[in-house]
Amino acid sequence: MSRIYEALQRADLERKTATIPEIEPMLDTEPIAPEIEELAPSALPTPPQAPPAPPALVYTEEVVHRPWRPAVAALPTLEDRGAGVEQFRALRSRVYQARYEAPLKTILICSGLPSEGKSFVTANLTMTMARNSVNSILLIDGDLRRPSQHTLLGASNEIGLSDYLAGTAELKDIMQRDSSPKKASSTTVGSVANLTFIAAGKCGDNSAELVSNHRMEQLIATVAPHFDWILIDSPPVLAVTDAVELSHAADAVLLIARGASTPYEVAQQTQAAFSKSRILGFVLNDVKEAPAHGYGYYDYYGAPQTPSRTK
Repeated sequence: MSRIYEALQRADLERKTATIPEIEPMLDTEPIAPEIEELAPSALPTPPQAPPAPPALVYTEEVVHRPWRPAVAALPTLEDRGAGVEQFRALRSRVYQARYEAPLKTILICSGLPSEGKSFVTANLTMTMARNSVNSILLIDGDLRRPSQHTLLGASNEIGLSDYLAGTAELKDIMQRDSSPKKASSTTVGSVANLTFIAAGKCGDNSAELVSNHRMEQLIATVAPHFDWILIDSPPVLAVTDAVELSHAADAVLLIARGASTPYEVAQQTQAAFSKSRILGFVLNDVKEAPAHGYGYYDYYGAPQTPSRTK
């Protein structure tokens, strides 16, 4: 039995001390990364973009306030009643109606030749829009060759649009408002505190270059969110090229003709010059004898008088 026992112990010892077989070494290879399909740049999803920031706000307190002394004889719309008041109210209504047809805020007012009344119509239409209204109005004198809006308003022309277009003035430097008493009278603009004015400024021979440098479009883009209406008085389109350049910054063009004076051919050429612009229509200015119509303005107020300023 002892031999058998010893044999079993010897066998057990040999089994425990037996050599463990070597494990095959792993292949010296880098781990295989999973394949990722690269997407073309056009197929990548576009992250949502924040809406563009609105143009810099022109704060009211930054606009210079100066006393205005308007040329009352050339601004019949300063009166509370009369034929001139009613005529421009009718024109204002037509302009308001045009906004229902297409977006409309910035209007360039132009004529074909000098002395057809474009500045007179511009100033009085502006007054009609501003008086007794909650709308905020901006009037710009874009006639850098023969400016007259500052004379009609009795406002300063020391600095204005030409300085901004030349890059020598900031927007807040060229804007002005009336500081006269709020009560309307024969010597103050009065009740048009919601009217802001940009004069033409110092004018020279380089007006064509100034209006074509695209800073006018930048000006309109900056101020447009802060005004309900923007009216631009421009030079005659058949005399100089400035008006067509200015029309690129406007939503539409309002044309002026002078009664019994503007030739039909001139009116046609004026309209053709703005073939790429939206034309609201023609205003017939300085009509001596108005045609009969259903409004009854002339029957009630009498015949309209010839305006003293017809530029």
